[in-house]
Amino acid sequence: MNAAHIGELLAVLGAGTAAGAVNAVVGSGTLITFPVLLATGLPPVTATVSNALGLIPGSISGAIGYRRELRGQRQRILKWGAGAVLGGVTGATLLLALPASAFERIVPVLVGLALVLVVLQPLISRRLRDRRARAGKAARPDGGPLLLIGLTLASVYGGYFSAAQGIIYVALMGMLLDDDLQRLTAVKNVLVAVVNSVAALFFLVAAEFDWTAVALLAIGSAAGGHLGATLGRRLRPAVLRAFIVVVGTVAIVQLVLR
Repeated sequence: MNAAHIGELLAVLGAGTAAGAVNAVVGSGTLITFPVLLATGLPPVTATVSNALGLIPGSISGAIGYRRELRGQRQRILKWGAGAVLGGVTGATLLLALPASAFERIVPVLVGLALVLVVLQPLISRRLRDRRARAGKAARPDGGPLLLIGLTLASVYGGYFSAAQGIIYVALMGMLLDDDLQRLTAVKNVLVAVVNSVAALFFLVAAEFDWTAVALLAIGSAAGGHLGATLGRRLRPAVLRAFIVVVGTVAIVQLVLR
């Protein structure tokens, strides 16, 4: 990126801020930053790597902003975090080993399925609770092996590209856990931060990136993550769910048309 192009620098900084805010509440911030990085002339893989590095402060800022909702979830986070580490490294490895277009066809399908699960989550949760009540079983606080596997696979995708990975996390947790959507959003922010950080460490020694883009995204996403967490925590579950669906729908359209 040419440092003389002030307009490009401001565009990347602004995209980082917007992405940090959106990521803290929903996810899909990469769909804001990635096209901007490409527009500055960065190659797709370099843009992906720079984006992963630059959005780490935003993920951490968003997780800190939701720290109140994280209380009492330590065991969950440790368990799912281990899967996120494994998935993040695997996804980062795939990014460097596979063609840049490898996931293009499946990504919109994954996001679309996640949105369906987000919309149907209250109904699915209610039926699962009724089924457990009839069987005399209590809900597992960690969602069991199925959720761990699902979150780990979502982390593989996150380490590869990360667009809308937060939506996939929330959809999986919402379907298999009987918990408040804000608490699930808080965990989602931690998992995203773990995946991005692990992938970034891998990229630092194995891939090319643009330091100017990384720095601008880092500054913007850190501020945006704090702002997004502050606003997102005030949203009622129905409003938050609607916001997730709207952002996810825009993401699908952008992915299909890209």
